Amino acid sequence: MRTLVITAFILLTAFAANAQRYAYVDTEYILSNLKAYSDAQKELDRFSNQWQKEIEERYTGIERLHKSYQAEKVLLTAEMRKEREEEIVRKEEEARDLKRQRFGVDGDLFQKRQELIQPIQDDIYNAIKEVAQGGGFSVIFDKANQSNILYADPRYDKSDRVLSRLGVSSRDRDRDDDDSGSDDARGGGAGDRGGAPQKR
Repeated sequence: MRTLVITAFILLTAFAANAQRYAYVDTEYILSNLKAYSDAQKELDRFSNQWQKEIEERYTGIERLHKSYQAEKVLLTAEMRKEREEEIVRKEEEARDLKRQRFGVDGDLFQKRQELIQPIQDDIYNAIKEVAQGGGFSVIFDKANQSNILYADPRYDKSDRVLSRLGVSSRDRDRDDDDSGSDDARGGGAGDRGGAPQKR
């Protein structure tokens, strides 16, 4: 379900005369450190489970109707059998329509996801834009989700800086960093963030 992350942020701001500056972020990492995103996912799961239960109850009711009809079929007139069969068909169509309404393309779950996730994505984009403009970067790539970045120097990873712009400090994250949480305090060691990559 993680299609809601931004795949690439290309910010064409002030081009330098001789060279352009590049950086990258990892939106999966950023999202995983945002409580608002975690809360939104829990809310989506709650709606999804509620609607799934609603649909399952519909099909359980249809199954009861079908079994009852099969048990009583020999006692019913042709007209009564037709009425019962039409009722079952109608209930099945209603259940299918409800499933499409809840989980189909542009359905309730999609709309709820847009309502809860889009504002978070907008905040991330704006924070990335601020980091790019403040650092003089012409382009910021996203390392997450099938990125075609084959190698990324951790010194140019601005994910923590974006989180800082979003109001998430190092104390808010489950991290093993020994520094105070500022970008410039990080050393240029291991490539994973747990090793405190250097920020520029």
